[in-house]
Amino acid sequence: MDQRLDQRPTLHVHLAASPSAQESGAACAAIVAALAGAARSLAGVISAGPLGPVMEDAGSINSDGDVQKELDLVADQMMRRALHKVPVAGLLSEEGKSPEVVDAGAPFCVAIDPLDGSANLQNNISVGTIFSIRPRGRDVLSSFFEPGTAQCAAGFFIYGPQTCLVLALDRRVDLFVLHPATAEFVLARRGLRIPQDTAEFAINASNRRHWNGAVRNYMDECLMGAPGPRGADFNMRWIASLVAEAYRILMRGGLFLYPADARPGYREGRLRLVYEAHPMALIMEWAGGAASNGRTRILELSARSPHQRAPLIMGDARAVRDFDMLSEGIEPLFESGDAPLFARRGLFR
Repeated sequence: MDQRLDQRPTLHVHLAASPSAQESGAACAAIVAALAGAARSLAGVISAGPLGPVMEDAGSINSDGDVQKELDLVADQMMRRALHKVPVAGLLSEEGKSPEVVDAGAPFCVAIDPLDGSANLQNNISVGTIFSIRPRGRDVLSSFFEPGTAQCAAGFFIYGPQTCLVLALDRRVDLFVLHPATAEFVLARRGLRIPQDTAEFAINASNRRHWNGAVRNYMDECLMGAPGPRGADFNMRWIASLVAEAYRILMRGGLFLYPADARPGYREGRLRLVYEAHPMALIMEWAGGAASNGRTRILELSARSPHQRAPLIMGDARAVRDFDMLSEGIEPLFESGDAPLFARRGLFR
């Protein structure tokens, strides 16, 4: 084992030294530590793959209409047990219909997607756990309907070739890796910054016929390559795992797009605002990037319902800004990007 890895601070040491000025900073650290413990256990279950007992469909649908795998329910139970042991006022999980009041007097509320991307497990693609930590408001339930700017911390665990934690805390984004020998999360990189001007985008191009004009125009300009208005030959990446897409952006740069489109069920976007888009937006901004719904900064949005969906455009700050500029003046849905009004429109012409 590399001795340099053994000399790096553990997550517990890092949290103990957090410069957070909040009086309740210790409670926030306890929540992160509890989630890390549950993630460590969950990583072991996931690593068994088809040898394990929990990879099949559970035969149920969650409150948001998605088919649940048994492992979705196991992950939810593991995260809930961990969070019930620390100062959490309220808990909102993708697998629950409504927020749960845990300890109404505790200082923080947690919104969580216990197992993001579980449909990818059969393909051995990275999956993850996404979480958002925010102060308790005037009451527990209303805390989840505050804008994303209310978050004091956020992060995600990614279960892949390495089990990692990307943590946004104290206005900085740090990377921790689960040490294979000690089973501790250790600090691998401090102060992540998104690489700028990477000619790379991620989108499900099979949905092009459903996109609005702004999305089509942006993609068309990218696909024109170096001779086109963007002056670069772009690569496309699409993993269909939000945590894996976010991790790649933090390491390589580029842009991720999951826009609203004209399909039933996608007209307000597909990702959940409170426990997917909000925490990802905080991570992106604190790493020097940006996140929007195509028009508005994600962190300025407030949910109207616990599982509200939203479009998400995130990554390189300049690329997000360029996309938002293309969206100005175009109706969100149903206009044709091939119609004369929009066919010639672009950021540079």
